[in-house]
Amino acid sequence: MAVSFVLNGEPVSLDVDPEMPLLWAVREFAGLTGTKFGCGAAQCGACTVHLEGQPVRSCSTPVSSVEGQSVTTIEGISGKAAAAVQAAWQRIEVPQCGYCQSGQIMSAVALLEQTPKPTDDDINSAMSGNICRCATYVRIRSAIHAAATTMEG
Repeated sequence: MAVSFVLNGEPVSLDVDPEMPLLWAVREFAGLTGTKFGCGAAQCGACTVHLEGQPVRSCSTPVSSVEGQSVTTIEGISGKAAAAVQAAWQRIEVPQCGYCQSGQIMSAVALLEQTPKPTDDDINSAMSGNICRCATYVRIRSAIHAAATTMEG
């Protein structure tokens, strides 16, 4: 069955099992490998993408549920918040192993698009579903605050 949606601003139609997780459709059929498989149970956040601008776990989202909607992966992220987050991530040297970082960035961008001046509690809440096995949480929080400051001007 073909499932049609907008992927990183471009219309796509993928001939896949409608129950296939969005993660595998994006990685294996669309060839975008920036979104990572972590736990497969929507608990770690490595597979985070934006669905209509909201962060979702693509490992537990059936591809059929995105029919006609807009999906953004780490490869397609753009805008003021994305630029500020990516610059802060580099400046503060957030990644250690880097495996979880695409999901971390996707969650951070969604947070800043909705809450431009987040508190530590806002950050903790928005990022609580993203696990970093290298424990770079302090740098992640610092980078989100730095990105927010950059966005303020």
